[in-house]
Amino acid sequence: MAPVFLPMRSLLLFLFFSSSLFGGAAPDDLASDRAALLAFRAAVFRDSHRWNTSDPSPCALDGVTCSDNRVTELRLPGADLYGRIPHGTLGNLTALTAVSLRYNLLYGTLPQDFTALVNLRLLHLQNNRFSGEIPPPIFALRQLVRLNLGGNLFHGVIPQDFSKLTNLYALLLDRNRLSGEIPDLRYPNLFLFNVSFNHLNGSIPSSLRGIPASSFIGNSLCGGPLAACPGDNSNLAAPALSPLGSTHISNKSGGKKKLSAGEISGFAIGAAVAFLILLLLLMVLCFRARKEGEAKPKEVRKLQPEAEMALRGKRDTPDKKTELPSVASSPLPVSGGANGVGRKLVFTGKVQRIYDLQDLLRASAEVLGKGTSGTTYKAMLEMGMVVAVKRLRDVSLSEKEFRERMDAIGAMDHPNLVALQAYYYSKDEKLLVYEVVPNGSLSSLLHGKHSFRNKVSGREPLDWETRLEIALRSARGIEFIHLKGSGFSHGNIKSSNIILTKTYDACVSDFGLSSLGSVAMPDQRSVGYRAPEVTDVRKVSQKADVYSFGVLLMELLTAKSPTQTPHSDDSVDLPTWVRSVAAVNWRTEVFDVELLRDEKAEEAMMQLMQLAVDCAALVPNHRPSMSEVVARIEEIP
Repeated sequence: MAPVFLPMRSLLLFLFFSSSLFGGAAPDDLASDRAALLAFRAAVFRDSHRWNTSDPSPCALDGVTCSDNRVTELRLPGADLYGRIPHGTLGNLTALTAVSLRYNLLYGTLPQDFTALVNLRLLHLQNNRFSGEIPPPIFALRQLVRLNLGGNLFHGVIPQDFSKLTNLYALLLDRNRLSGEIPDLRYPNLFLFNVSFNHLNGSIPSSLRGIPASSFIGNSLCGGPLAACPGDNSNLAAPALSPLGSTHISNKSGGKKKLSAGEISGFAIGAAVAFLILLLLLMVLCFRARKEGEAKPKEVRKLQPEAEMALRGKRDTPDKKTELPSVASSPLPVSGGANGVGRKLVFTGKVQRIYDLQDLLRASAEVLGKGTSGTTYKAMLEMGMVVAVKRLRDVSLSEKEFRERMDAIGAMDHPNLVALQAYYYSKDEKLLVYEVVPNGSLSSLLHGKHSFRNKVSGREPLDWETRLEIALRSARGIEFIHLKGSGFSHGNIKSSNIILTKTYDACVSDFGLSSLGSVAMPDQRSVGYRAPEVTDVRKVSQKADVYSFGVLLMELLTAKSPTQTPHSDDSVDLPTWVRSVAAVNWRTEVFDVELLRDEKAEEAMMQLMQLAVDCAALVPNHRPSMSEVVARIEEIP
């Protein structure tokens, strides 16, 4: 058959249509990215005014970042998104490297076209309502370094396919309904792993046994950082008793050698002697405790229900026992009145009423410290419960305004915020009752007499990983406040308001209290954290919060207080000093020497310090939002 020759014009038309049909200038451009985003907006946005759709470029949309004429990041945390993610929306944004849709109301599962997001490195979907089994498209995202699916409704087993994601630094699956055993996942660079509060069972794989116990709690797991599994002889320290009561010891060949009667008698006599010694010690301790109780002055004993919470005239001295401050100058009233008569504790949020004002009246307490907003006491209730009570001073709000403010603060429920349990209002006294976080503040850990720098304290130095985790959890708590609305801010971010648990989980305290006072200027201890544009501490913006958090990050990385510089120059604050040192010299001149022990983390430390400098920018609009701050910390390996 003779060959067919097409005219040149026909050949060009053929090539054009082929290009249009099979790839060419098709969907991979900014216009198609815009169309995909608008389709996503139509499906899940409850606030139709959030994005200005009149702009032809999607790069101007809130939460959208572009690079090389493509949409590369989509970050919409706490954006009131509701619904399913449809096919043909986010799956068409094939240049995406980061997606953060946390703290929304998205449900269902991920569409199959998510497999097209082959460049995705960060995927944060925590605290939504996604359900079903772990979405299979995730396992096609081989470039992922951070995956957070926590706080959803996923069920079923943890698939072995997770092992395909070999680049993961962080895998967070906590607070779901996953069941079965944890597969043996081996990640060379794993930094964060969490499967707590699921329905998992069995033994923790050997590859994950170096992970802290807090990452596995709330399941039926054993081994590794948790209790030893039944039958795990490697962790047993003593011979086991058989069901019949005879004692056996395994010999080297695997058989069992029965103990003689003499050996059994020896064990019994030894146990009896040990019991008698223990009993004697308990009697001595009880005798001493009784003598100390009799020697205590009457005013420090627990008061009767009708007594005041403290004796007037006692001075608040840290580390000394005292009674809580007086609520009224007369015995506890039982009828209405203007100065506290008939008033009671008001409980906030989801807190159950398990104690009342009379329990606080009878409580003995010690002063934890004095701050900008008032004095804080650690109170031991008769029932054995311990709470923190803050006695506010200089409150300028009316009772209605005060109650509205406390109800708003009490409604903020987040694992990285110190929860307000209750409050009391009268003309003369305003008390706030908080949960107690046991390990003190970040300030005391870095600078106090019990800090790791004090050799006598016996505390281990804060390593890099612990400091990064403190920074991340603090940022998440502050971000949660900001996501409540543009009018919400913390107002007094400083290291003494970052409280640590025994495992060094950070909780942010005292949020919203600076706006209660009648004093416009901060005390001297807070000046180093204050943004330059703040002239009234009762009116602190979110951008000013970001500045304070930047100073906090610098403090965490340098272990220097905000007003301390190497040359003791009072005119140079911490941000000014850090900015004056070239970034290439941060390692030798700026970072805490304890951090320099970890040479592998130097690049990560540089990233966090750069974020701190960005947060402490002198111009408010040049500072990132707290959502951006959280995202950048999460991306630090």
